[in-house]
Amino acid sequence: MRNNVFAVIDTNVIVSALLSKDFNASTVQVFRAIIDMRITPLYNDEIFQEYNDVLSRSKFNFAKENVKNVLSVFKTNGINIKRRKIEDEIFPDPKDIVFYEVAMSKEDAFLVTGNIKHFPTKPFVVTPSQMIAILNQ
Repeated sequence: MRNNVFAVIDTNVIVSALLSKDFNASTVQVFRAIIDMRITPLYNDEIFQEYNDVLSRSKFNFAKENVKNVLSVFKTNGINIKRRKIEDEIFPDPKDIVFYEVAMSKEDAFLVTGNIKHFPTKPFVVTPSQMIAILNQ
């Protein structure tokens, strides 16, 4: 079993984990792995701001205290890291570039996303279920 995997967690993974009623869902398992410090989340100020903005949207109706606690987990267990500019990749949504660039800033880091089609096909861009499989190796 692997521990201390570095990963950028796409916002959709966090939202899905918080909305899920299934404690065995891969998104919930990824979030639990962060709490258990098996995954060290990587982020920068831009990603952290997106987490805050998205989790605070009224359509999700997440309690302010829960949002604060989730953000605290990332601050406490994660690493704020500078992004490494990438020029040679194409992204359908330019807002996704920051997640990819932060993942590229740390050797052997992963990018965990529920929208794998939004990113270049690379071995480090994985779905939540693939991340759980990596942790269980």
